[in-house]
Amino acid sequence: MIVTGIDPGLARLGYGVIRLDRGTPAPVCYGCIETPVGTRPAERLLEIYTGLQSLFDRYPPDALAMEKLFFSKNITSAMGVSEVRGVVLLAAEQRKIPVTEYTPNQIKQAITGSGRADKVQVQQMIQRLLHLDEIPTPDDAADGLSIALCHIHVMR
Repeated sequence: MIVTGIDPGLARLGYGVIRLDRGTPAPVCYGCIETPVGTRPAERLLEIYTGLQSLFDRYPPDALAMEKLFFSKNITSAMGVSEVRGVVLLAAEQRKIPVTEYTPNQIKQAITGSGRADKVQVQQMIQRLLHLDEIPTPDDAADGLSIALCHIHVMR
């Protein structure tokens, strides 16, 4: 089973792909789809969509997990993230990939055992749980892995 975790963002969408092999999660790949600042929003969304299609072609997911959006003080940023979430949902639906959403606290709880864990604690646990040589960078990619791993823990 392959699970893809998505941390949606307009400037940088983080992703993590984890394969569940005989009950053991193993990282397949992680990274970011980045869009240039100053580019029209529609172009950025198309670039994200195209990047997701390429990722899904290389590693066809059986499930997709995504972080839920919370109201932000910066409404412009929240709108951009909402648009990206729409693109992710569309790309997944076109391929009939089931999508599950998790709050940041649910992700922290699943990874560290505490919904109050900070970003560094989550990253360190991801490194340990997935037997990585170092903490995945950038942060958005580490978040993608943590979201995928959260889904695997919840499925169990």
